[in-house]
Amino acid sequence: MPTRLIVIACCLVAGAALAVPAGAQAPLPGERIAAGITAAGADLSGMTVDEAAVALESVYGERVARGVVTVQAADITWTLKSAAAGVRFDAATSARRALYAGRAALGQPVDVPLAVTYTKGAVKRFTARIDKRLSVAARDATLKLSIRRVRVTHSRRGRSINARALATQIAAALADPRLPRVFLPKLVSVKPKLTADKLRASAATAITIQQSTFTLRLFKHLKVVKTYKVAVGQPQYPTPRGRFAIVSKQVDPVWSVPNSPWAGELAGTTVVGGSAANPLKARWMGIANGVGIHGTGEDGSIGSRASHGCIRMHVGDVVALYKRVPVGTPVLIG
Repeated sequence: MPTRLIVIACCLVAGAALAVPAGAQAPLPGERIAAGITAAGADLSGMTVDEAAVALESVYGERVARGVVTVQAADITWTLKSAAAGVRFDAATSARRALYAGRAALGQPVDVPLAVTYTKGAVKRFTARIDKRLSVAARDATLKLSIRRVRVTHSRRGRSINARALATQIAAALADPRLPRVFLPKLVSVKPKLTADKLRASAATAITIQQSTFTLRLFKHLKVVKTYKVAVGQPQYPTPRGRFAIVSKQVDPVWSVPNSPWAGELAGTTVVGGSAANPLKARWMGIANGVGIHGTGEDGSIGSRASHGCIRMHVGDVVALYKRVPVGTPVLIG
């Protein structure tokens, strides 16, 4: 048995079974299809199953097996042959469907779908190829940070052909020879998730830290509104460089002392907030990996490389900054 995935293409047919019912009684000798029963529009009234199968093969066999689907968009044409899609038409099963539908129809006219199978993967790959050529992903606005400047790049609309809908239409056309096989999919505009206006509103605050000049800049709505002098990490305990964000905030922060030789007898311990032994004064704005912005009691260290990786500020400055900086604020350290 082939390992490729074969699926049965079905159409909606009111008042009739779409496939041969499980456990249905086999056609009786000489039994004929009820009046008013058609298969894809072909009238099978009064025929035996064998006669109906021959008739259906004669009317639809060639078209189903050798049909071609054409897609045209942006002055480009793609074609998919039935053979490439693995299309198979089972006239005998189609005829039995008609017989069983007639039994259940109680004299009412019924049109049953043809028993057609195709390779789902082939249709999916065909539409994916078209989608790759025509679709353009929407581009969100982005926040660009440099040490002295914050700006927003504009978003861009994308476009799509709705490949899933196109695949569904192609599958239906492969299964039903009455359906048109030329498709002219429209290029649909796709909105970006984040526009420049939305980004400006959501990223109203940003911080940059210039280690070479010991300067922290506070941006509001893309403009510098305040600068502060800070201390940064010693050469042997450098402040990390890169883009981060404020991930936590705390008033009178607890100090979880690193288990490091420089911490002396306090290594591995916890010092309560507000304690004289706690070097994290007044406020804490966590950035990453134990590094954050905090107040210091060593005012003389401001403007130098004096910390163990954190950014130190005068107590009055860190209290003022804390009020203006929400969690999630982007931070660029250079």
